[in-house]
Amino acid sequence: MEVFLELLILLIVGRACGEAAERLRQPASAGEIFAGIVLAAIVAWFGQDIPFVAALVSSEALIYTADVGIFCLVFLAGIEMEPKEVAQSPVRSLAVAIGGMVVPLIGGVALAWLFLPDSEQRQTLALLTGIVLSITALPATVKVLEEFDLLHTRVGELIVGAALFDDVLGLFLLAVLLAVIETGHVPEMATLALLIGKVVVFFTITVVLGAHVYPHVSRGLNLMQAAAFEFSALAVIGLAYGLLAEALGMHWVLGAFMAGLFFEPSRVGITAYNEIKLIFTAVTSGFLAPLFFVSIGLRVDLAALTGVPLFLLLLLAAAFLGKVLGAGLPALWTGLPRREALAVGVGMSARGAVELVVLSIAYDAGLFAQADHTDPVTRHLFSSLVLMGVVTTMLAPVLLRYIFPRSTRQDP
Repeated sequence: MEVFLELLILLIVGRACGEAAERLRQPASAGEIFAGIVLAAIVAWFGQDIPFVAALVSSEALIYTADVGIFCLVFLAGIEMEPKEVAQSPVRSLAVAIGGMVVPLIGGVALAWLFLPDSEQRQTLALLTGIVLSITALPATVKVLEEFDLLHTRVGELIVGAALFDDVLGLFLLAVLLAVIETGHVPEMATLALLIGKVVVFFTITVVLGAHVYPHVSRGLNLMQAAAFEFSALAVIGLAYGLLAEALGMHWVLGAFMAGLFFEPSRVGITAYNEIKLIFTAVTSGFLAPLFFVSIGLRVDLAALTGVPLFLLLLLAAAFLGKVLGAGLPALWTGLPRREALAVGVGMSARGAVELVVLSIAYDAGLFAQADHTDPVTRHLFSSLVLMGVVTTMLAPVLLRYIFPRSTRQDP
């Protein structure tokens, strides 16, 4: 009974704050993270007086539910992507993706290396900072583009294509990060080559199965006219891919991502696609995702705002300008007008759920627990990175509103 009461309260508070954020034209995830931050602050101030609220913060039920939420969030990130979008302008998309990853990655690593003290975790924490800054969360970006009627314009297709490349490269960097967390140092060339080989094997197997095997399975399930079978089949595929990723020394989120990536209308049929996407979206957005984002907020310490204000300000600058310059300049150099190139850089700056998933995985791997908490930057690094992700995701639609007034939102 106590477990259900904990989840009930966390879900009500999270959904209420998420709904309030959406009414303010901001992502629901920002409100749900805010709910967790508020609960964490209440515990910090009144924890001894309100023991039940303190128990919410350390709820084991929330931890396990959040893991399921990660699975579904990454799965939906795969569903939201359509590989055919990349075919619109593959060279330009790849150039924007590489620039949009490399510049903030280098900026994040350099900034963290400058501020973090010399310790065993310095290298790993700096790499994590760079990876988090390099991420573009496609689901968050797609929602922003849809709101501004830009999704199917030249700018929108370029952003989606580049974000797809970004997420695939980001998943590889996550595999490298986990190897660094496990060994305590950047892998040697032989180890890195082995890791690349495992990634290639994983993607080869899942791409072949997704492109040539799953459509036949899906058509057979469609003949049964039961969405429940299709839903179960997708869950089984995602879990099986996850086990394959773990067996190859990578994280199971890769399995969820690849299971969703090849679930496309052209492969499984428009009816099955719409039904299953509706089910997954409802279960994830209505139940699992709010609990995951609340769990992230519970780990945030707002003391970062006053404890390391300079580092937090520079982190936000590196995150935003890194994407604007790293993604915007290649777009400009490959022929886009200045305003559209700027819109590409701004649109690529939204981090959203994917960044938080990477942070959560690093947190669960014990990276922050092993760090030196006597140093203020190290102590507040997790909170700073979460706040960075929330701010950049909220900033993207605000700036796009000025770059593309409603009267100009059509494809040239």
